[in-house]
Amino acid sequence: MMTNEGGTFQNFWTIGINYKKTTTVERGLFAVGPDQYERILTRAKALGIAELFIISTCNRTEVYAFAPSPEAILTILAAETAGDLDLLRRSAYVDGGEDAVQHLFQVAAGLDSQILGDFEILGQIKNAVKFAHDRGFVGSTLERIVNTVYRSAKAVKTHTALSCGTVSVSFAAVQYIKDHFHDAAGKKIVLVGTGKIGRATCKNLIDYLGAANITLINRTDETAAELAGALNVQSAPYAQLHREVAAADIVLVSTGAMEPVILKLHLSGQKPQLVIDLSVPCNVEKTVQDLPGLTLVDVDALSKIKDETLEKRKAEVPKAHKLIHEHIAELTEWHNMRRFVPLIHEMKGRLEGIRVPASLCNLNVEPADEEREAYLKKAVNAFAAKIRKHNAAGCSCIEAINDYISYHE
Repeated sequence: MMTNEGGTFQNFWTIGINYKKTTTVERGLFAVGPDQYERILTRAKALGIAELFIISTCNRTEVYAFAPSPEAILTILAAETAGDLDLLRRSAYVDGGEDAVQHLFQVAAGLDSQILGDFEILGQIKNAVKFAHDRGFVGSTLERIVNTVYRSAKAVKTHTALSCGTVSVSFAAVQYIKDHFHDAAGKKIVLVGTGKIGRATCKNLIDYLGAANITLINRTDETAAELAGALNVQSAPYAQLHREVAAADIVLVSTGAMEPVILKLHLSGQKPQLVIDLSVPCNVEKTVQDLPGLTLVDVDALSKIKDETLEKRKAEVPKAHKLIHEHIAELTEWHNMRRFVPLIHEMKGRLEGIRVPASLCNLNVEPADEEREAYLKKAVNAFAAKIRKHNAAGCSCIEAINDYISYHE
């Protein structure tokens, strides 16, 4: 059980929204880009919040912070995003202390992902923490928490099959195409956005659909051309977005933009088209679904895809929980011992001031300095071990003095 004594975790909070209670549109209102992240950190610092990081993905926006209360964090998040405070309060979950720490462990392991076991979230957490760390918002306590979280997630990845198979948002998109197009390999496909998800999606289109007529478009033309060359597909300049999208049978979008980049006017409306929006906030204007023959699919719809791989992953959940519990127990022990660090240092200082007479130890000469140092180390280590075992100082102080004296005998 995670204890909150000593103030180490009692002010640790998770404030967030995710796919469980909100739509992609609502999550998009609270998405946090790099500039917003910077401004949130600046506001937090002005309020005396020194440790904080933010995860913002297609499935969630979450703030992890040490703060006196979550109210200030809610206010800052609403102020720096497109959503309003009332909506955030209605939609957000707020966990504190033990629950907040446990939530982070579960998120990192993929247990809280929209597609169970999606391991991409761990990389997103690491990037989020690095952003905050580089700006001085990750102190020793938060760093210890996230490092233990990383080790826990790695253990889950290594020792369970929770992330087995090829189930992810990008793979789900390809599965959707496969289920709805018998001749998908021959369709003209345009993929807008060549970031991490876009790259994974393109590889899945090639590997699992056998698609060859793929055109990549990115705001940076060189990036699209480089990936196209590596995967032996085509690319087109961003300036030709309108023409390429209008001619496509299937359009996949994952640009990470804060506003729609695919508009109703970009699409032909003259033939059946499938548009898959892998982004949060939505990168496709919602009104495109009014066009005749057009099907618009977002990440929430993709998450409903079920297959044998997901069923196998569900069977691994108890193993994952066990590994997480073990790492939380380790973190708890560190936390409990951290409360006694000042006392251990004080005890060491007091023992250093004790000079045991040679006559008391039946010795002819005083112990050498290196011997006294060895006795001191043994006594302090024994003192720390007793505190760790009993989770309290109690009579251990007196015992430490007796131990120190007895080592001389």
